[in-house]
Amino acid sequence: MPRSPEWDEQQWRRPADGGASDGPAEAAAGAAPEPYAGPPRAPQVPGTWRPPTVIQPPEARKLPAQDEDALDAAERQARTVTHGIGMIAGAILLLLLVVLCGRLIF
Repeated sequence: MPRSPEWDEQQWRRPADGGASDGPAEAAAGAAPEPYAGPPRAPQVPGTWRPPTVIQPPEARKLPAQDEDALDAAERQARTVTHGIGMIAGAILLLLLVVLCGRLIF
């Protein structure tokens, strides 16, 4: 059941007798609120403080040397395979285009 706009207005109306409201006592007495002083300050940390160290990590190990010539040869072979697959796919698409356009023309 929807409520009437008057009911909503009554909920926010001030007390008719000028009595105390549900707000803070300072607001009811008419005193000005204190200005906001900001968040509380954190305690000062000594300059020598450091987080506790639980575990010392082991020293990093040496990586194995890379064979530059073998890497270059593998990259050349991969590039050749990629170009070959691209040419085959292009030829298939060109053949498909010729067949479809030939059906439209003839």
